[in-house]
Amino acid sequence: GVALAVVKGQEVIFARGFGWRDVDKKLPMTPDPLLAIGSATKAFTTFTLGTLVDEGRVEWEKPVRFYIPWFRLYDTFATLHLTPRDLVTHRSGLPRHDLVWYNNHSASREEFVRRLAYLQPSADLRTKFQYNNLMFLTAGYLIEVLTGQTWEEAVRERVLKPLEMTRTNFSVLDSQKDSDFAQPYRQAKGKIKKIPFRIITNMGPAGSINSSVNEMTHWLMVHLNGGKYKGKTIIKPQTLQDMHLAHMPTGTTPSIPEITPADYGLGWFIDTYRGHQRVHHGGNIDGFSAMVWLMPQDGLGFVALANKSGTALPELIIRHAADLILGLAPRDWVGQAIERKTKGEKEQEKAEKKKQSRRQPGTRPAHKLEEYAGLYHHPGYGDLKVFLKEGQLYFKFNGIVTPLEHWHYETFNALRAEDPTFVDMKLTFRTNVDGLVAAVEAPFEPTIEPIVFTKKPAQQFFEPEFLKKFVGRYKLLEQVVTVSLKGNRLTVATPGQPEYELVPVLGGEFALKQVNTIHVKFILDKTGQVTGVAFIQPNGIFEAKKIK
Repeated sequence: GVALAVVKGQEVIFARGFGWRDVDKKLPMTPDPLLAIGSATKAFTTFTLGTLVDEGRVEWEKPVRFYIPWFRLYDTFATLHLTPRDLVTHRSGLPRHDLVWYNNHSASREEFVRRLAYLQPSADLRTKFQYNNLMFLTAGYLIEVLTGQTWEEAVRERVLKPLEMTRTNFSVLDSQKDSDFAQPYRQAKGKIKKIPFRIITNMGPAGSINSSVNEMTHWLMVHLNGGKYKGKTIIKPQTLQDMHLAHMPTGTTPSIPEITPADYGLGWFIDTYRGHQRVHHGGNIDGFSAMVWLMPQDGLGFVALANKSGTALPELIIRHAADLILGLAPRDWVGQAIERKTKGEKEQEKAEKKKQSRRQPGTRPAHKLEEYAGLYHHPGYGDLKVFLKEGQLYFKFNGIVTPLEHWHYETFNALRAEDPTFVDMKLTFRTNVDGLVAAVEAPFEPTIEPIVFTKKPAQQFFEPEFLKKFVGRYKLLEQVVTVSLKGNRLTVATPGQPEYELVPVLGGEFALKQVNTIHVKFILDKTGQVTGVAFIQPNGIFEAKKIK
């Protein structure tokens, strides 16, 4: 279903629902059910930041590092110069990197911000518009640093409470506690399917707000009335106007001639629709689609919320309403969209039939399937687990489990799973100089080179209880080598040499931290008792027997 509300000045002139908020129970959509507004949340984050600008607690043009001293990006120049305005105008130089956060329920907001230091940019600061949710998360985290409150508390205190948006919340878990909420759906193989709610609470500042079109009319009013709601100033008019101004060209080409190329304001897209200025932002999260329109020069505001993934209906229904109110010649927006969608689906079917042509036939993996299994890590993306189950390889990332098929050589293809996020993604494994599977490349961010996850040694090699069996003295030629345990790390010392720390590596071996071309491998007998140690060097392997 879809709900639509229209505001003119301070008056709601239309509010109605169409279809169902719950298909199974046949509960109708009205203006009151709570639905996710997705990225339309971003304007709430910039609005809240704007109230802090009004109070002199933050400046749009002062570097983020002034407020968060440890803040760091991959690029040094961007680290030093990125400002709050850059955070909320998608011009940081970073591409989306959305799979860092998607379905990740464990990382905190601070942890996500710290991970930015390891995410590769694809452009220089302020040179290119690249939509980025992580930058808006950082803006939300900045609000937390400045206020000592959570982002949710700050938004509620500074925006929702003064606008009397009492049912609006920040989590789909809270929506489900309300007596009136919409279920999420998506279209699969031509049928409408109910899907689980997607929890994105830790990414809240970029897109977690849930509201009704009735309550969203209050949000429209404050924007259409210079920052005032019911006569009370919520934000200074010049600060609000700054949000509605163009700060970064998007470089995109509109899909229809009636819309001009868009710029980006502070949490809003700025363009013209059929000659009328438009300030707008959509939102898409699993099972929900949203569109919020402001037409400031006409005193009009629109909000449409739908409980279906990836549908253009909120945008199309607002176009239809705007045409009627503005007295513009009608267009069959829905019919045109259906025509384009049908054509696109046919082209997609043709393209899918050709994808096998990119596969090299007659190849085999270089390793046994179990050798690919293990835990792989990237400092920005976190852990990726590969495991073998009943002869089938799978990988698990951010809680999403996806089966793999051998594609060709060392590349495996992601098959369709219950969660289709990774379908048809190609993972390529790397072998190290010792012939061991050492890394996997995943094209998680298509605008840069694949993300390389490095295989981690088995966890037991970091546990003191396991490591203590290696402690002792070993005789190497005429010298005695001493292996000691310090915390959860082994060290090795020989007479006349400095003490070296042993770092776990693949294959059950250790590398000398200071000389990583030298490896150490302990020798065990059939009962698991340590009998010796081998020093593996480029010029040979030297064995030492354990002294009892």
